Amino acid sequence: MKSQIEALDDSVSGFNIGINAGEDAGQTIFHRHIHLIPRRKGDVDEARGGVRHTIPGKGVY
Repeated sequence: MKSQIEALDDSVSGFNIGINAGEDAGQTIFHRHIHLIPRRKGDVDEARGGVRHTIPGKGVY
């Protein structure tokens, strides 16, 4: 998947991988899934903190 994304968009320079396993970990859809989030240099002001705020407006729930 990583190589396919990079082949389609050469601005991608990194990835976050997110897994929420269990309700107490924030999982809301109870099946196995992994979030692969393509990142670009400067896409957010502060990249620390994992995947929670990589999509504007989606970090607070």
